[in-house]
Amino acid sequence: MFERDNPTSHSYFSQRLRLHYLDWGNDSAPDMLLIHGVHDHCHSWDWLAQSMRDRYHVVAPDLRGHGDSEWSLGSPYAYLEYVQDIAQLVRQRHLPPVTIVSHSLGGTIASVFAGAYPDLVTRLVIIEGVGLYPRDTDPPDERLRHWIDNNYALSARVPRRYGTLEDAYQRMQDTNPHLSPDQARHLTIHGSNLNEDGTYTWKFDNYTRTPRPYDIPNEDLVALWQRITCPVLIVNSHQGYPHRIGQDDTLGHFQDVRLYEIEDAGHWTHHDQLGVCVDVIDEFLGNAA
Repeated sequence: MFERDNPTSHSYFSQRLRLHYLDWGNDSAPDMLLIHGVHDHCHSWDWLAQSMRDRYHVVAPDLRGHGDSEWSLGSPYAYLEYVQDIAQLVRQRHLPPVTIVSHSLGGTIASVFAGAYPDLVTRLVIIEGVGLYPRDTDPPDERLRHWIDNNYALSARVPRRYGTLEDAYQRMQDTNPHLSPDQARHLTIHGSNLNEDGTYTWKFDNYTRTPRPYDIPNEDLVALWQRITCPVLIVNSHQGYPHRIGQDDTLGHFQDVRLYEIEDAGHWTHHDQLGVCVDVIDEFLGNAA
C-alpha cells in the first residue's frame, strides 16, 4: 500500500463556501500549489506531493463541489468561480510567489489565474489542461434551454450508490485502467463517502456535470494566456484527450513555453507515468529557477 507522511487538513472560505485543502508542511520552502481536475480531489496529488514535499511547501485544495469542499448551491460551476477560490486561497495563505502544478480542468483554472495575476506565479505546469474547444454555434436561446433542461434532468438524478467500498474501487479501476490497484484503492477511499445506509457514493457534486451555456470565451482565454510571464511547462499524453492546452496551435499564445509528451499514459498522466512526470517537472523547475 502507498506509504506517506500524512499532510494536515484545513478549511478556508470563499464566497461563503467552506473549502478544504491539504498542507504538506515544510513552510520555509518555496510554495507550490496543486490544482486537480473535474471529479477528482486533492488526494489525487498524494504521490506527486510526496515527491515534492522535501523541496517545496505543497498545498493541494479540493475545488468547490469536489472532495471535502462544500458544494456550490444555486450557481454554475464556472471557471470564474474556481479562479475566485484559488485567488482567495493564495491570498489567505500568503503563497506568492507560487509555483503551480495543475491537471485537466485545474490546468485551465491555473492558466486563467496566472494570466490575471502574472506577478504572483513564478512557474506553471499544466498536465493535460483543457484547451480551446470548438465554438458552440447554436443560437443563444437553444444553449440556454439546453442548460436549463440539463439542470432539470440532474435534479431527478440519484447519485449512483455502491454496496461496498470494493464495488466503488472496482468502478474506479474499470474507468481508469492505467491505475495500479493501490492507486485505484487510494483514490476510491479518499474520493467516496459512506452513507447512512452503508452504501458508498462519490464525493463530487453531480451538478459539476452540467455544460455551462456561457463561460470565459476562447478569445478571452487566449488573451489571458498571452499575459502569463512565467515559464510554462505543458505535459500531455499521446493517449490523452483532444483539445488540450498545447494542441490546436495553442502553444503560440504563451510567451515562454515548452511542451513534453509522454507515451503509454492516458489523461491522468501524473498517475499513469508518475516517475516520468516527476522527472520532467523537476527538470523544468530546475531550469526555470
